[in-house]
Amino acid sequence: MELTEGQFQRIADCLPRQRGNVGMTNLQLLNALLYVVEHGCKWRGLPKHFGNWHTIYTRLNRWSKAGVLDRVFAQLQEEQILAIHIEHVCLDSTTIKAHPDGTGALKKRPPGHWPFPGRMHRQKSSGCRE
Repeated sequence: MELTEGQFQRIADCLPRQRGNVGMTNLQLLNALLYVVEHGCKWRGLPKHFGNWHTIYTRLNRWSKAGVLDRVFAQLQEEQILAIHIEHVCLDSTTIKAHPDGTGALKKRPPGHWPFPGRMHRQKSSGCRE
């Protein structure tokens, strides 16, 4: 889903005013956000026609912390541009890789197995060699 210029004008009052020489309009930014939400892709997976993914992520992160996105989605609901109920929007692309030992797999060797048999017999209880 992409917002048209007419739909954007109905919600433009809840967005911050753009100042300075900005290369990306708020409409382009919202369309990029809706693309990520709709397709579930990572930020880096945004098509090139939306612009630099890092610029989009940075501005949307600032808007999220300032409460702008809450106002935008509430206005989209009120204007009946989006006909879904949104309670939480979470955009995250974190992946955690675990080492195979950290997955809880059974060990191949029995617990009493030592690679050097008899080594412990030559040590005192303090751990020093005799």
